[in-house]
Amino acid sequence: MNDPAETLRAALAELVDGLPPRQAAQAVERLIANYRGDTPTDAPILRDRADVVAYAAYRMPATFAAVRSALAAFADAVPGWVPGGHVDVGGGTGAATWAVGATWPGERPVTVLDWAEPALALGREIAGALPALREARWRRARIGAGLTVEETDLVTVSYVLNELTAADRAALVDGAASAARAVVIVEAGTPDGYARVIEARDRLVAAGFRVAAPCPHSAACPIVPGTDWCHFAARVSRSSLHRQVKGGSLAYEDEKFSYVAATRLPAEPAGSRVIRRPQIRKGQVLLDLCEPDERLRRRTVTKRHGDLYKAARDADWGDAWPPEADRPAS
Repeated sequence: MNDPAETLRAALAELVDGLPPRQAAQAVERLIANYRGDTPTDAPILRDRADVVAYAAYRMPATFAAVRSALAAFADAVPGWVPGGHVDVGGGTGAATWAVGATWPGERPVTVLDWAEPALALGREIAGALPALREARWRRARIGAGLTVEETDLVTVSYVLNELTAADRAALVDGAASAARAVVIVEAGTPDGYARVIEARDRLVAAGFRVAAPCPHSAACPIVPGTDWCHFAARVSRSSLHRQVKGGSLAYEDEKFSYVAATRLPAEPAGSRVIRRPQIRKGQVLLDLCEPDERLRRRTVTKRHGDLYKAARDADWGDAWPPEADRPAS
């Protein structure tokens, strides 16, 4: 079976080959500037195919990587469960649908909802490269209070809440909670992105959902508002377009993101979650953890901890802790 990440990368490279490099880079720079501003949801930024190709080539790999990381943590918390259907709200060219396919291979009913018709058209086109997405439905819809989400197992909402008013954000999260057994929301890994995720998390918990990831509990986030924010990073291979726009030579970059994955299903959240890059020092590893008693703590793991020390040296930002084999039976 083809790796969805490699298939997506190849499909995007083929698309970008048809655009003059300078035009593609200029389109990306303009679109990024627009996306960082205040954009009404009834005025699509992606106006035509050139815009969509350029932005998809630039952003889809990063969105895919972030959503796939969030879904992997969710899948760990609901072992054995496979979604029977998926709705991607505000999905644009469908990066989250590719991430779902990479997490749970196989075919399922898939619907992508977005306001921008050019994005939907391109998403439909490149989805032909992945057999599981060839029958996906691509529907134009205004994302907000008037949206009706069809009943399904899984709803994803990635990099969408930043484009909505507070009222539309609340209505969208409530609609997703009413329609799905599991909801995964991903936003940029900024203080504002984290604030939107926490707002959504609170609404999901109020609707009867349990947080499956990243938090080890469904109580209030222990981070004091304004002092810090919870976010993670997914490594993304840079294309030539990435390097041209960023003016960098590195073959990769880290996509920072915040997320919440919540469900009505039985779930086994992480014992604790590594919320910063582990600090490896001589004979010890420092782990900053969000713990199930609703507190943040720094744990020091030393050589005298044996196998746990080896695991700590291999631990990464965003991982569950301790490793599955060392978790106490529930």
